[in-house]
Amino acid sequence: MPTSSALRHYNVETIREDFDMQMTTVSSTDFARDLNEAKKAASAGPVIVTDEGRPAYALLKIDDYYRLARKAPKSLLTIMDAIPGGNIDFDPPTLTGNDLKPADF
Repeated sequence: MPTSSALRHYNVETIREDFDMQMTTVSSTDFARDLNEAKKAASAGPVIVTDEGRPAYALLKIDDYYRLARKAPKSLLTIMDAIPGGNIDFDPPTLTGNDLKPADF
């Protein structure tokens, strides 16, 4: 994948009208050699990575993935709320009523 012109671009019409986009194919060797170029190509549409000439993987922008999957991205708070055992009582110590005192600079 030395230059973007070395990538093979195809215009692909998909079943869904909102996903009419350019598709790029690249060999796994070229993909490994220049990931940055593949990421740039993914800005215009999916990048298909081939192994021995056959499609093996697809690289998509995350927004395109969410549109294809018809899922909304989850917020960090939603993900953290799903972690089991998250309800922990925490009573931090205060500086009053104990032997702790503020740092003297």
